[in-house]
Amino acid sequence: MSAHHKPEAAPAAMPAAAPAMERRPLVLHVIHHLYIGGMENGLVNLINHMPADRYRHAILCVEDYSDFRLRITRPDVEVMALHRSRIGVWRMRLEMFKLFRRLKPAFIHSRNMSGLDALLPALLAGVPHRIHGEHGWDVHDLDGRAFKPALLRRLHAPLVSRYITVSQDLARYLGRRVGVSGRRISQVYNGVDMARFAPLRDRSALPPGFAGHEAEGTVVIGTVGRAQAVKDQATLLRAFARLVEDEPGLGAALRLVLVGDGPKLRPLQALAQELGIAQQTWFAGASSEVPRMLAALDVFVLPSLSEGISNTILEAMASGLPVLATAVGGNVELVRAGEEGAFFEPGDVAGLARLMGVYSGDAALRRAHGAAARAGALARYSMPAMVSNYMAVYDGLLR
Repeated sequence: MSAHHKPEAAPAAMPAAAPAMERRPLVLHVIHHLYIGGMENGLVNLINHMPADRYRHAILCVEDYSDFRLRITRPDVEVMALHRSRIGVWRMRLEMFKLFRRLKPAFIHSRNMSGLDALLPALLAGVPHRIHGEHGWDVHDLDGRAFKPALLRRLHAPLVSRYITVSQDLARYLGRRVGVSGRRISQVYNGVDMARFAPLRDRSALPPGFAGHEAEGTVVIGTVGRAQAVKDQATLLRAFARLVEDEPGLGAALRLVLVGDGPKLRPLQALAQELGIAQQTWFAGASSEVPRMLAALDVFVLPSLSEGISNTILEAMASGLPVLATAVGGNVELVRAGEEGAFFEPGDVAGLARLMGVYSGDAALRRAHGAAARAGALARYSMPAMVSNYMAVYDGLLR
């Protein structure tokens, strides 16, 4: 907060809008923070791809934002931060109320647990439509069984005009655990930019000499995700080490790439050393060139303990990669097992090692499932479809 306790806003060019454009309804998105992440990336994609003449957008961060906001291509989107951990929850709610009164949005579109705090201030400020989105599980509630989060959602349910979930799994949770009527829930899958993520096999993103020449039969397995406990990259490292040890002929040609930064990065690097696979493993860190990273892979693995809907699965599919993923949350809704990839149980080192061995040893299988994954992403998870479905919710409430 500034000295005058006003929300901090990201600098942006705010051109004077024509009178007709000023009548566009404002959607004020409330999220925990605008850092690099799957949900945040989905929000940026939604704003960038929605027709500018239909809706205006602003983003209110419960905590803060980073340079990730620069990925928003529209010049009229204001990004604000309230710094809840600094000012406290009650002061934050007061600031929200004042902000809602000033901006007069047509919609508050809050997301996940921290977004619930915006609902009562929005009601009291006279915001006519309050949408709440559920995008995944909290790290302390990986399967939705915890009592307190369910209670908090149930208490806030009367304040919500419409729910949007990114998976059928989350829609079922709202119905069974929170008691929300199915008539109040819209399920919208995330979309992926099919032009940005394309099936181009290109090793140029890898360190020189790391993967050798494709003619040598090198197979590159990889994952993309923040290095944190819920993503469980440790299981991937252990499974890779087991495969290298159990099948030395195949293992010598394998390489492993982990893209992402986070609190578990150093422990993961130490684990790779301990397992004896450090020379075959590249920790790429955070990257703004995820399409190039995916283009360097032959097989994509997502070992997460929990997922709402994984944008990285969608991006891998669009990149023409077979996907090996844990059978959790919305993952099982995205990938057609036996056609576009396969599933394994969370933490199943042996199961993942076996699957990686199957795909690493069969180039024809990789090509067939990768092509099917690309086709499936085009058919089911296009960006226009996602934008159209969100706009249908907004338009329906306005009517």
